[in-house]
Amino acid sequence: MTIEGELVPVATIAMKSSSRPIFFEHHILLWKDPGVEITSRVLKGIGKRMLAGLPVVVTQASGNGRIAFSRDATGQLVFVELGAGEELHVREHQFLFATDTVEYSFFRVRGISNLVFGGTGFFIDSFKGPGLLALHGYGNVLERELGPGEQIDIEPGAFLYKQASVRMDTIKLGIRTGLFAGTNIFLNRFTGPGKLGIQSMTFHVYTGE
Repeated sequence: MTIEGELVPVATIAMKSSSRPIFFEHHILLWKDPGVEITSRVLKGIGKRMLAGLPVVVTQASGNGRIAFSRDATGQLVFVELGAGEELHVREHQFLFATDTVEYSFFRVRGISNLVFGGTGFFIDSFKGPGLLALHGYGNVLERELGPGEQIDIEPGAFLYKQASVRMDTIKLGIRTGLFAGTNIFLNRFTGPGKLGIQSMTFHVYTGE
């Protein structure tokens, strides 16, 4: 696998017939060699995904040749090698691709503030290993590891991923003095232990939401 480009990075993978297939969201395919075959893969929990308005089918690649992926946005690619049973929670629509051994699901983040202030953070993608997972973060991606009970408050749009062991809650900060007195700021509070990823370009600001 090679990574090219600085502002809008592109991941190119050399596939072989003996390689395991990879799956991805169809709109992030940039180009492929003719020897790479594209098929569809139905996700588990199709009924729940349809009710939630989430994709029920992803695209799968196999065969011989190269295939390249990119999201049409400035950012950084992150690659995570998941161990057997290891689970990572990722902001929706920032998944790039994964090997077919990775289990792909989702869950709903409760709390209206996550819907209003967190952009697409209302639904979180869940990936369980073993296998390789590739993500796209907006701006630069910084990883923070929290110890047991250690906490950090993050602007909702800056959240990219977290290990399943990290708890996420929403907190409200009321501004009582100054020009913005009477307004509220909503943040997501993460409690360790575990790792989490922070993107420097907040998602909902970037998309105009």
